[in-house]
Amino acid sequence: MRYSYTYSGFNQKKLLRALLHLSKEIEYISILPSNIDKKKSNLPIGYINFDMIAGVGFNDAIVSNNDSFKNLQEFHTQNNDWLFGYLSYDLKNEIEDISSKNNDSFNADNLFFFIPEYVLLLKDDKIEIQTYNSQYKCDQFVQAFNFTDLLNPNLDISLISRDDKKSYLSKIKAIKRHIQRGDIYEMNYCQEFYAEGVAVVPEQIFLSLNENMETPFSSFLKLKDKYVLSASPERFLRKRSTSILSQPIKGTKKRGDTALADKRLINDLIKSRKDIAENVMITDLVRNDLSITAIKGSVNVEDLCKVYTFKQVHQMVTSVSSEIPSNIDFTDVLRTMFPMGSMTGAPKLRAMELIEYFECFKRGIFSGAVGYITPAADFDFSVVIRTILYNLASRYLSISVGGAITINSQPIDEYYECLIKARPIFDILNFKIDD
Repeated sequence: MRYSYTYSGFNQKKLLRALLHLSKEIEYISILPSNIDKKKSNLPIGYINFDMIAGVGFNDAIVSNNDSFKNLQEFHTQNNDWLFGYLSYDLKNEIEDISSKNNDSFNADNLFFFIPEYVLLLKDDKIEIQTYNSQYKCDQFVQAFNFTDLLNPNLDISLISRDDKKSYLSKIKAIKRHIQRGDIYEMNYCQEFYAEGVAVVPEQIFLSLNENMETPFSSFLKLKDKYVLSASPERFLRKRSTSILSQPIKGTKKRGDTALADKRLINDLIKSRKDIAENVMITDLVRNDLSITAIKGSVNVEDLCKVYTFKQVHQMVTSVSSEIPSNIDFTDVLRTMFPMGSMTGAPKLRAMELIEYFECFKRGIFSGAVGYITPAADFDFSVVIRTILYNLASRYLSISVGGAITINSQPIDEYYECLIKARPIFDILNFKIDD
């Protein structure tokens, strides 16, 4: 049983700096800042559980590439503890009869979770720390925090695209032909930008990324030599007792230079038939997936196609909730929802098959999920988008970006929408793309 100790006098920025400094000294850490200013945010009350949650240090871990959901359930039951980590997009190969033969330079496992030595829960200005250690050792842990600034990275990373502009536009036209034939209604097509042999300091990059984007599902995940540096705005799935919540995002507009421009862009997004159609199709897919484990009649759509404003973009978000029977295992909910419809398309299986055909890379952690599982088998996971993946051992850096393709998609518009999503990350790396 973990002991609980409380410390005052912290805020998100202060604690984040301390944990990023600490990350340089340890092999396993997960930091999940919400970046929400409760006084200014237009996000719903209760959107986020904590101002920040983190798992620090290592007690045990599960790594799986076969029967992963079963292994995760057994590992959680055996340990009855906090787990932090990721679900790879390629778990789909365990759920469906699909294989991945595309380029895989990052080399992620299908599933990886660790049990931390310390769990930190920040709310307002107080940290609750849960640990098996004594208060004396926990006090020493907190007293050693380094709150000094991290240096801003002076980067000049040259990225290579696996799809040049001509190839991208050609593929979107080909995907639309599949839609016209009735193979699919919608497909999320993604492209990868990558660099090989680059030496970077992930902690510094994440701090800049987080300050630049300020999204509610940001995450810094270090698993030995693999890093996930994410500025995701999208929740995949949350479980609180028997209540399930999914919040797919479809529809993106950049922020305006003035309040008036912002208002016009928000209005454009609200009235966009294309974005509404994308969002509604994925909402229907989420409703269907949730219904597999839900109590009959409990699936409910809230805030359909509601537009929320983040630091860099406006996003169209829909909330879909359900209630599950108390005897349903948490992994059953994850399995029936995975991978998330916002990153596949509809129908899901055929969309995933076409994704494997058209894309040039194995997604791995990208478009999977990052988050945590509690001892009570509650969980909260984000969608891994707006993310830098970095393999320290191979010095491989990867950024992937995509969008939903429908019958109304214009290839050139889809291309520029991808750049809008990726540009804040490109800016941090000082990468200029010829668009």
